[in-house]
Amino acid sequence: MSNPSTGLEKKWLVFYTKSRAEKKTLASLQKFGFEAWLPMHKVIRQWSDRKKKLEVPLFNSYIFVYEVESKIHDILKIPGIAWNIRHNGRPAVLHANEKATIERFITTGLTLKIQAAEALTSGQAVQVMDGPLKGQVGKVTTRYNETKFYVAIESLGQLVMVSINHNLLKPL
Repeated sequence: MSNPSTGLEKKWLVFYTKSRAEKKTLASLQKFGFEAWLPMHKVIRQWSDRKKKLEVPLFNSYIFVYEVESKIHDILKIPGIAWNIRHNGRPAVLHANEKATIERFITTGLTLKIQAAEALTSGQAVQVMDGPLKGQVGKVTTRYNETKFYVAIESLGQLVMVSINHNLLKPL
């Protein structure tokens, strides 16, 4: 493992793709030898004459590349990549615990609603006490019904909103 302060440590860097080009961009990244991840989830789309189950990107126009920061310039040359997401003047990084949480969301089939962070209002801070999200901290954004709440867990300048039973939440 290399020294993290030198920028030679591989990280899950965050990139923005051209609109509706996530799958093609993933293929291009892999073709050029980059390890990339495009989290996908299944949704049911309703048309006037039928319903169809589709697999779509969890975060529209976001893709993750496992690489060192010095390769960002090379990644930006890949067809479909629009720009590198930055946070506080540095390249945004998907941390291991955030990636694991996203993977759990996808594999557990929790009801997901993705929304840009700036579109939400602040609420009560809570910690998930049990289940696949145990230990995650988020904010209650709205009440779903008598016993469930939408809890927003911030990651990458996006909020993942999950409907969670109130019995699993501990106010902080």
